[in-house]
This record gives sequence, C-alpha cells and structure tokens, in this order.
Amino acid sequence: MSAFRMYLRVVSQSLQPEEISKRLGAEPDESASIGSRRHPQSPPRSHATWIRHAGPAESCARPEELEPVVVGWGWELAGALGRLVGSGEAVVSLEIVQEIRDLDDPQQKGIFLGADLLSWMGAARASLDIDQYVFHECGDE
Repeated sequence: MSAFRMYLRVVSQSLQPEEISKRLGAEPDESASIGSRRHPQSPPRSHATWIRHAGPAESCARPEELEPVVVGWGWELAGALGRLVGSGEAVVSLEIVQEIRDLDDPQQKGIFLGADLLSWMGAARASLDIDQYVFHECGDE
C-alpha cells in the first residue's frame, strides 16, 4: 500500500512556534524555533516551523481519507491561519507526501482533493505542496 502523509505547515521568519500557537489558538504536533539547529553542526534555522499532522506517521490512508481530519480542525483555525498569512508574518501550506512502491497498485496512483478541503485551504490561504517519491527497481533490460 502506498504511504500518503498529509500535514499542515506554517513557516515564519519572525514568529516563534509559541507565538504562532497563540495566534492560531491551537498547538502543533511538532515545531522548530528560529535559531534552533537540526544537528549540532548545522547552522541555526532562520525560520520557525509549526506542523500539525493529519494522521499518524505510520498511516497508509489516501488523501481523500485524511481530508475530514483537516477540515475537522475547524473553520476557526482556517480563519486564524488566513489572518496570519494576511499579516505577512507567515506562509501556510498543506503538504502531501506520496511514496509509490508498487507501480501496478491503483491505490498508489492519483490524488483527489475534495471541495470541502479546497474551501478550507482557501480560508487558510494555504498553498498545496505535493512531494512524490517513486521507489522502483529497474530491470536489467
């Protein structure tokens, strides 16, 4: 089964995750602060990230199965995200990551986004970022 992951990402070069949470009235599942480091030898981050996952990391749900989770976060959160984007202090994106491991499996192909999710994203002023990874063994042909 294909692994689809979906998450909301807020990125700011001026606000720390705590301030983003305060403005949104919601907590992230994970975050990184301005000035923090991914690894001790890495340069300090120039931006903060605030992330909320639409399902567990090990989930293999298709995007249309994850849509109710995102929309279920509520229109109040979507509006708060939209206001944050409108302030110019952050950008918001809905991230979909797809890993294709079986080229013959129809469940691993195609991404459908429904009207409710697209409306929610519009209210949140969120862009859509789709990352697709195809893992395929090439034959000796």
